[in-house]
Amino acid sequence: MNAAAASVRPAGDDELCDRPAVELAALVASGALSARELLHAHQRRLDRLDREVNAVVTRTPERAEAMAAAADEHLARTGAPLGPLHGLPVAHKDLALVAGVRTTFGSPIFADFVPDVDDLVVQRLHRAGAVMVGKTNTPEFGAGSQTFNPVFGPTRNPYDLDRTCGGSSGGAAVALRCGLVAVADGSDMGGSLRNPANFCNVVGLRPSPGRVPSHPSRYAWGSLAVQGPMGRTVADVALQLSVLAGPDPRVPLSVAEDRPSVRGARPLQPAALAGLRVAVSDRLGDLPVDPAVVAVVRAVADVAEEAGARVDLVDPGWDGADEAFETLRAFQFELGYGSLYDRHAEQMKDTVRWNIEAGRALRGPDVGRAEVLRSDVFARFARFFERYDVLLAPVSQVLPFSLEHEWVAEVDGVAMGSYIEWMRSCSRVTVTGCPALSLPAGFSAEGLPVGVQLVGAYRAEWRLLSIAAGFEALLGAGARRPPLVEAFG
Repeated sequence: MNAAAASVRPAGDDELCDRPAVELAALVASGALSARELLHAHQRRLDRLDREVNAVVTRTPERAEAMAAAADEHLARTGAPLGPLHGLPVAHKDLALVAGVRTTFGSPIFADFVPDVDDLVVQRLHRAGAVMVGKTNTPEFGAGSQTFNPVFGPTRNPYDLDRTCGGSSGGAAVALRCGLVAVADGSDMGGSLRNPANFCNVVGLRPSPGRVPSHPSRYAWGSLAVQGPMGRTVADVALQLSVLAGPDPRVPLSVAEDRPSVRGARPLQPAALAGLRVAVSDRLGDLPVDPAVVAVVRAVADVAEEAGARVDLVDPGWDGADEAFETLRAFQFELGYGSLYDRHAEQMKDTVRWNIEAGRALRGPDVGRAEVLRSDVFARFARFFERYDVLLAPVSQVLPFSLEHEWVAEVDGVAMGSYIEWMRSCSRVTVTGCPALSLPAGFSAEGLPVGVQLVGAYRAEWRLLSIAAGFEALLGAGARRPPLVEAFG
């Protein structure tokens, strides 16, 4: 055992399960902690806490034990880890295919479906040494930012068990916040990596389209939905992105990697905020936003200014973004689920049917206009990021809301017209194509997490992560554990 590593070895499960993934990876790679020891600690945490939150809905204990044993044997035999995620417990969103493991998409139509292939993100995480403990909960077909479905029920927010964790990567966010896993994957069309990270006080990154290639896919040229990493810290997200990113010849939009090393010799370096050009849009134009959320965004802007950043209250302009997103989302829902609708409409929730039907009502010119509008938004933001390094904005327009409500019907006194309208603070950013990160930033008076959304220039993920790490070092909000973990962890 490495003597230096042994001196920092955690004393017990409680500390171990809440440590950053980068620290855990270093401990296991050094031999100070075995992959099996780390797995068993997380399994005990799962046994104690998951019954309260319902985050990991399908568990794979036998496979996890075999993967952890293989990791330990490889390290003992070669002296080297399997990869950057060697021995780290991971759970995969229940939209991601895992060969031989029940994958339901949160739908009763697929309640007993077992695929025979892995998603590319699953392959890359496993090749990097991650140990799969199971699948995380998601709303039906990932539709909506409230994680519940008729197969597994709701996933609860660990900061208040009567409130939602967001979605659609809600199970992943809760599993991370409760220390059930060290890293987790998710996906994002209109906020599904960012919204649950915000509601659960963890970090979620929506990469630019192509940075993390998705395969298999019925819509290989689609760029509205992406897959990406979640973690408890910015460095944890960067570590996971380092293995998820990179080209694949089967994915036409995938891009070559230009990352700095985050695998040991050159870890992610937080950017100094002094001199940083920060644009602040506390309502993303004309959106209604809960005053508690606006207050946190403005407080973070003040922190940046005090650290020497040049902070401007400015709006990039969001004209056309809502129409573009909502048209293209409907188009993709019909493309992805239209054939299922024809056979199983009665087994789909109302909002999924509504989105598919909206897609079927589109005409060719509607889709063409949406693409033109999206192109205009992209060009506007390319010019915007010539003047600014980062955009600071709300993640969600509301605080975590009651589990009794499927979606938010009113924001700050303004009625919402559909189940996706209250998520425009995320979906508008989706249309830009730019990477966006949800960062823990503060808490409401009731003790509910409130994050901020940091948006960077197109395909500038590594610069955005560095800036986010700079903010994280000053804010420190991500260190606050939920009462549930404090009481039972």
